[in-house]
Parts: sequence; C-alpha cells; structure tokens
Amino acid sequence: MIVTTLTSPAKDLAGIALKASLERQEKLALSFSELTESERQQLMVLLDNLDAIVVSSPMAVETLIDNGALLTLTTQLHKQFHQATVDQAMIAIREAREVHWRAGRFDFKTSSKPVIYGILNVTPDSFYDGGRYQEPTAVLNHVTAMVEAGADVIEIGGQTTRPGFTPIDATTEMTRVVPLLRAIKQHFPEVAIAVDTYKYPVMKAVLDEGVDIINDVNAFTDDPAKLTLLAPQAVGLLTMHASRGKEYQNLTQAMSHFFSENLAALTAAGIDRERIALDQGIGYAKIADGYQDFTMMRNLDRFLNLKRPLMIAISRKGFGHKLFGLAKDDRLSVTLVAEAYMYLHGGRILRVHDVSETVQLVKLLQTIEQSFWFPDREEPRQV
Repeated sequence: MIVTTLTSPAKDLAGIALKASLERQEKLALSFSELTESERQQLMVLLDNLDAIVVSSPMAVETLIDNGALLTLTTQLHKQFHQATVDQAMIAIREAREVHWRAGRFDFKTSSKPVIYGILNVTPDSFYDGGRYQEPTAVLNHVTAMVEAGADVIEIGGQTTRPGFTPIDATTEMTRVVPLLRAIKQHFPEVAIAVDTYKYPVMKAVLDEGVDIINDVNAFTDDPAKLTLLAPQAVGLLTMHASRGKEYQNLTQAMSHFFSENLAALTAAGIDRERIALDQGIGYAKIADGYQDFTMMRNLDRFLNLKRPLMIAISRKGFGHKLFGLAKDDRLSVTLVAEAYMYLHGGRILRVHDVSETVQLVKLLQTIEQSFWFPDREEPRQV
C-alpha cells in the first residue's frame, strides 16, 4: 500500500471548492494505491468509520477526511495493516501539517495543542480588569490561579489600548511591567511570558529580561528600529491587524493583504516566519463591537492559508453589551460561545481572562472533533 496526499487543480468550481475545503476547513485529501482487494475492502470500512468522503476505483482509494480524524486514521492504519512504509508516510504527512509558534524558550505546536493565553492587566484603566491587580500579592495570586488552571502563557499589559485610551510614557509602562516579568519568570519558569506593548523602549527592556512573546497592536512595522531590535532575537511575535480610523470596501481581502504584507516585511527583516502569530484585531475596528468585529469572528478561516497560528482575542469584549446589554462581569457565556465558533474555524491561541473555563472549552471541542468509534478505543478518563 502507498499513501500520498492530493491537491486541487483549482481550475473550475469543483476544484476551487476542494481547495477551499483543504485550506479553510483544514481537511486532508489522500490517495491509497497498490492495494490488494482485501486491503481495499478493509480500508473502505476504516474510512467509513471516520465518516470520510471516499471514492474507490480499481487503481486507488481516494478520500477527504477531517483534520481531527488524522491521528485516529494513523493509529488504525498501524493496527490494521502493520506496514512500516504506511506508518512512515502517515508520520510525514502529519509532520508536514504541523504549525509551530517558536516563542523565546518555547515551541508551541499549535496545530495539535491550542495555546491558552492568560491576560494579566496591571493598569488602572483596562476595559475589563483595570485596577483589579495592582498590589504584588494580588497579582501573583492571580497568576498562580491562571497557571494552575492551565495557562500556557501569561501576558502582562502595562498600557491599555482600549477604545479612547490615554497613552502613558515608556518609563511608567516599564515600571509596571518589568518587576512583574521578573517575579513571574522566577516563580513560574514553566510558563511563557508575554508583554503587550507597542513602544520600542519597553520592548528593549523586556527583551533584556528574557520575555518570550511580544504583542504589538501596531504590527511591529510602524518603527524600523523595532525590526532591527527583534530580528536577532528568539522572541515570539504577535502581530495585529488594526483598523481604527480605516474604512474598507472588502474587509476580508484587505485583511488578507495586510497580513501578507506584514509577514513579508517581518521576514524580510530577518525574522523567522515560525516566530510569528496573527491577531485579527477584534475590538479595534472603526466602530468597536459592530459588524466589522463580527465579520472578523466569522472570517477567521480565510487566513489559514498563511500557515501561521491565529489568535482568538475576544474575551469579555463589548459585543456582549452591544447585543445583549451584558455588564463586563456577565459576558463569560457569550465569550465562550464566540470562542467556540472561532476555535472550530481555526483559532488556536485563546487570549482570555477566564482560563479554567477556556481549558474546559478546548478539551471538550478537541474530544468531540477527534472522536470516532472503534471497538478497541479507550474511553476518556477524567484528569
């Protein structure tokens, strides 16, 4: 048996639709050839159990399967056929589909394990938790709770960028951020540390302290000095599309153009593409919490072709008030609904205030996506 991947010629509507399925729905097209009749029949039963689309001919069996079925398919091919060449081919196929985010001390394989990205705002004016975490003990207690709940990253924010924000100077921001970075790194060495800043002096200061990720709402290209500073480093970059003050005729096309150009500028400066993750900038539209933001929740899968991790950054934002009149403390349920939709459309970095609930959300969605019934499959266990 020989296993190969298939691509779409994309020359007619059917081909374009297949290409969209492969890219936007993260489906996988495979061909199995040089089969005995017994192997063909056994393979058809296996693929039917995976609810796959299958076309069989005397020459080959071709299939279109969900990404969530790939691990199960690999496991079952090994169990049922015991062919080393097939095992090796499936491992190579899975590795080719992996998406890595290399961030400082860490290498996040976001294609298989989503990143839970806990928010720690130490500002008096952040839109949700401004002023809640000022005293050092309260800050560390909050970080402890997020880490114990399953946060992979803790992001420190020392300057809010909420709509209508008042800028602060770099020195004030560094005073807020640097001591916390040191403390978190000392107490939680297993957790990545991010800093949310658009200021060059703050970036330089946190790089000197060993920060793992920098999140820039200005996408790093507003100041050439940033690129010179960041290029030789290992720090991960979270680059954001911001649309405040902009009007679009076609939002999705404009965003695609922005990300393509931004990635080109960052990599041309010497920044490895695998260091970069993308944020659509929900909440940064010309009219916050309007249809531009909802469009960005919906069109997330249009950027999967860029092969970079996509962030979901909608935690407790104002759409919950716009649609339902919900106060900030009552927006968890609508946040989780929107996060679930975006996760199912390819978002793999979840930037959240509520870590425990988000961990549950991701675990349940992954379990559902990867559940295919075989009699010898183990039942899920509580952890």
